[in-house]
Amino acid sequence: MKILVKGGAGYIGSVLVKILLNKGYKVRVIDSLMYGGESILELLENPSFEFVKGDVRNENDLDKALSEIDAVAHLAAIVGDPACAVDPELTRSINLEGSKLVYKVAEKKGVKKFIFASTCSNYGKMEDSQEYVNEDSTLAPVSLYAETKVEIENFLLSQDKNNNCKPTCLRFSTVYRLSPRARFDLTVNEFTKELAMGRELVVFGEQFWRPYCHVDDLSRSVLACIEASDDKVAFDVFNVGDTSENYQKQMIVDEILKQIPEGKIKYVEKKEDPRDYRVSFEKISSDLGFKITKKVTDGIAVIKKAVEEGFISNPDDPKFKNV
Repeated sequence: MKILVKGGAGYIGSVLVKILLNKGYKVRVIDSLMYGGESILELLENPSFEFVKGDVRNENDLDKALSEIDAVAHLAAIVGDPACAVDPELTRSINLEGSKLVYKVAEKKGVKKFIFASTCSNYGKMEDSQEYVNEDSTLAPVSLYAETKVEIENFLLSQDKNNNCKPTCLRFSTVYRLSPRARFDLTVNEFTKELAMGRELVVFGEQFWRPYCHVDDLSRSVLACIEASDDKVAFDVFNVGDTSENYQKQMIVDEILKQIPEGKIKYVEKKEDPRDYRVSFEKISSDLGFKITKKVTDGIAVIKKAVEEGFISNPDDPKFKNV
């Protein structure tokens, strides 16, 4: 099979590409290289790897990229609330119009599978703080980023069931750990970096819940859908993560302090956060047999080592953020 990874030079995409290549797939990446291409530079001489520099809003670029492709992993997007807020028009153009065009061209080109990277942020805020939300729970996006993801989910799931191109929507947990395209604007990564650098960490609203998932495991969930039969994944939605990996910010801090006990924390009271959700991941476990391989504590240890031992010379460099 030949897989097209849209956004393959990105934080998750660069990990996914290497997992697919190691599994013996041929991989083509289309990416605008908004954040550079160093994350996949080493792959340019790999005979199973191809690269197309292009924009998901350009039909000519997509026509070229989607030729002779069996499955698409659509990760290309303006990602995260702060990045989307910088330029809402650009966000809608890429995340909405671009994503719809990608699917339409994929269907025209005979692509069989379309894996869409969505987000658990779609849930917004739990109605019952004692319960877990699941794939059937009401979606209540409270940011432009989540709104675009919900709209594309609805677009994909409303396609004709007889279409060649069968969509699957994966609602990713909040990702963590380093990747070939490192980021320090993600909760676990940022908190660990600050304390590993000996600085006081300021935490706003320590009581709010999120699920977290290692970048390797999020990438493995895409592979699981590619390898699953259509009757298991076509026109369906899966939360990606593990129910045991729901954390309040306070709990994340506590785990970091076990590894950096001298860390200094300042809590700033915040009574209301528009996002507060604990998520069940029973469906992906029962239907696809998907299990995570790493936990938040593993990610903390790697980030701590990378920062303290100087693997990254300047963790504060703006290139390690989406904004």
